[in-house]
Amino acid sequence: MTSTKIDATLAACQGHWFVRETLGLLRRTLSRLDVSSRTLFAIIDGGSCFAGTLLELALAADRTYMLSAPERQDAPRIALSSANFGAYPTVARTSRLEARFYGETPMIAALRETIGRSLSTEEASALGLITSAPDALDWDDEIRMAIEERTSLSPDALTGIEANLRFGAAETMETRIFGRLSAWQNWIFIRPNAVGDAGALKVFGTGNKARFNWERV
Repeated sequence: MTSTKIDATLAACQGHWFVRETLGLLRRTLSRLDVSSRTLFAIIDGGSCFAGTLLELALAADRTYMLSAPERQDAPRIALSSANFGAYPTVARTSRLEARFYGETPMIAALRETIGRSLSTEEASALGLITSAPDALDWDDEIRMAIEERTSLSPDALTGIEANLRFGAAETMETRIFGRLSAWQNWIFIRPNAVGDAGALKVFGTGNKARFNWERV
């Protein structure tokens, strides 16, 4: 894939000042996704281009849905490059693959063996790179239900849980602030969605339904 070839060129020329600046900007941009208070879904369907550096967008997402349509010529495929193994570390100082697999050495080694290969949905699912692989018949309904499921929950509480999961087991000052302190003390326990008159904690056990403020994240 073109993206993996570009990554190879960037790796070969990383000593050049312009390439260093480009890699640094990409790293900082992707790190902003890691600490976002928004839920991130990656939708990989026909015509998608999640390969190499662009695959980092899917790896940064909270959930990744990839269409399973092996009979179609335009079936989606993804690809890993060397850039996915540390070129763009998260705020936890690990690659997103290491965060996803909690640093399991055998798993990371198996993924390295696939660098440059075009992976089908079935292969990506077997490697644990995606969350779900609906087929074409269920695709629209699965995506719709995933979005409806997310919007039925507190915009603060699940965000806090997602923030913790994004950083895995590694801990830095940034993960303490964005994934632990802000998540639990701000998003979950203090905001009106939790402790307001119709917040989740106030109405818990009463049989009443919480009313959430969807304009605040």
